[in-house]
Amino acid sequence: MRGLIVLSCVAAFAVCLALGSAAQTAEKPHQYVGAAKCKTCHQTAAQGSQHSLWQKSQHAKAFETLGGQAAAAVAKEKGIEDPQKADECLKCHVTGHGVKPEALAATFVKDGVQCESCHGPGSDYMKMATMKGITSGQIEAASVGLVLPSEKMCVGCHNEESPTFKGFNYEEMSKKIAHPVPAERKAQYKKEKTE
Repeated sequence: MRGLIVLSCVAAFAVCLALGSAAQTAEKPHQYVGAAKCKTCHQTAAQGSQHSLWQKSQHAKAFETLGGQAAAAVAKEKGIEDPQKADECLKCHVTGHGVKPEALAATFVKDGVQCESCHGPGSDYMKMATMKGITSGQIEAASVGLVLPSEKMCVGCHNEESPTFKGFNYEEMSKKIAHPVPAERKAQYKKEKTE
C-alpha cells in the first residue's frame, strides 16, 4: 500500500512537471533573431536571394536614414533632438524596437527594418526543417510565429503619422520589395516531404 502511495505521488509530480513545462513553453515569446540569421538560408539565387534584395532596400537603411541631415531637420521641426534615439522615430525605423528584452535573441542586432519586421520574430521558424514544413503545408506558419505580410501591417508605419508621408500604395510598393521563394524550390520542398 505504501509503495502504491509513493508511486502515485511520483506520477502526480511528473504530470505537474510536464504541465508546467508545457505552460512555460507556451508563454515563451517568439524571439527576434536578426537578419544575419535569416541570411543563412535566404542568400542564394536558388532560394530567391532575399537577403541581398533586403540589403539593397530602403528598409535596410531605415535606421541609418535617421542619422542624416534631412532626418535631423525633420526631427528639429518636431522638437526631437536625436531621431536615432527617439521612440517616435525608432518604432518604425528599427525592428524590435520597444519589445521586452526576452523577445530579443542574443544574435539580434538592431539594423533598420529587417526581415522580422514583416515576417515576425524568427526563433521558432528559422530552422530549415520548419521552413520546409511550412512551405509544404505540414506546419501552420502562425503556429511558429511566421507572419505573412499584409497591407494592414505596412500601414502601421507607412501612414500620416510619419512626417515624410507622401501616400502609400500597397499594391505598387509590395511589388517593389517582393522576394518570394522560387516556385522550383517550393516544389522541391513539397516533393521531399512526400518521399
